[in-house]
Amino acid sequence: MNINIPNLLTWLRILLIPVFVTAFYLSDETLLPHLKNQIATGVFVLAAVTDWLDGYLARKLNQSSAFGAFLDPVADKLMVAAALILLVKLGRADAMIAFIIIGREITISALREWMAKVGKSSSVAVSMLGKIKTTFQMLAIALLLYQGEWAGVDGQVIGSVLLYMAALLTLWSMGYYLVLAMQKLKEM
Repeated sequence: MNINIPNLLTWLRILLIPVFVTAFYLSDETLLPHLKNQIATGVFVLAAVTDWLDGYLARKLNQSSAFGAFLDPVADKLMVAAALILLVKLGRADAMIAFIIIGREITISALREWMAKVGKSSSVAVSMLGKIKTTFQMLAIALLLYQGEWAGVDGQVIGSVLLYMAALLTLWSMGYYLVLAMQKLKEM
């Protein structure tokens, strides 16, 4: 395992997950509900920033590694899945939308692993569509966690709309990756 700044940031993201989840399991006497929302949102946004930062630093410092390439998407999927499950439990997100997003992540992870085994991993590399999907997803989750007004606009409404858009982008990007994979497999 390479120990470098990008990988440490990825480990930090994984270590933030229990902090994030614990905020919602503390009693209301221990931590007021609006503080739970603010802390969880802050931790989630910090995790999202480290996701961007670790990739940037890996490229900038030439510290990309096979271990980092493996661990980074695992950390992302764990944080997003934890957030979506909590949002469903809190009644802030639809279970079907969470299932679509989490199911897509599992499907594409399995597809990437399979394509790597047949020597075609580059055919399912992250695309711009996947990055756009992730941006919508992260913004939606942050707004739904915060559950308040931002610039006079109800964050719950905007977050819900963005989450539905993220789910549509999720299905679109999954279809895109599956079609790419099938084309590569037919060539073999």
